Amino acid sequence: MAKHGKKYLEAAKLIDSEAFYEPLEAVELVKKAATAKFDETVEVAVRLGVDPRKQDQAVRGVVVLPHGTGKTQRVLVFAKGEKAKEAEAAGADFVGDQDMINKIQQGWFEFDVCVATPDMMSEVGKLGRLLGGKGLMPNPKAGTVTFDVTKAVQEIKAGKIEYRLDKQGQIHAPVGKVSFTAEQLNENLKALVDALNRAKPAAAKGVYLKNIAISSTMGPSAHVSTASYK
Repeated sequence: MAKHGKKYLEAAKLIDSEAFYEPLEAVELVKKAATAKFDETVEVAVRLGVDPRKQDQAVRGVVVLPHGTGKTQRVLVFAKGEKAKEAEAAGADFVGDQDMINKIQQGWFEFDVCVATPDMMSEVGKLGRLLGGKGLMPNPKAGTVTFDVTKAVQEIKAGKIEYRLDKQGQIHAPVGKVSFTAEQLNENLKALVDALNRAKPAAAKGVYLKNIAISSTMGPSAHVSTASYK
């Protein structure tokens, strides 16, 4: 078992590990239990009643959090001509085509999200191992392979996040920072869970939202009652 310091153990006393809290109360407790000197990220883990080994039960998508993540995402757009100009006007941090591909091949990764126009994907695909290993490969399901680069960049800057089922049947995602108000975090959490409910696979049987836990980067987690989201 991992050993925790005094601050963590004191913070853990604020939260009953056996209890299931209403969402707003859970968020308030997580904020109180955050003791780090930096502005911790508030993260949620959702266990879903699906079989991650089956393709027809895959859960993946995107959601724009109403209050953002608290982190400014650096966006790279692979585009040419007019689409490159559109991306720049929309606020993309980096825009280019072969020049950016060459830069990445030389080890440059000063960005958080990649967007590409469909006509660039044959070239961007050559970066599969480099970008894929870091979860940065543009993907149509995530809305990052598109000719509507303006919308893609603006949504990412506004707080769009991607969620994806892991091998354990869980979704992990950020829903803001400890410095957010409890109401802002609660609304972001609701937006994420609502998106997961909408993404429920037709093949999923039984209880879909099995468990929801929320925590700060360095703090203890609180279990959230799933009844609020049904």
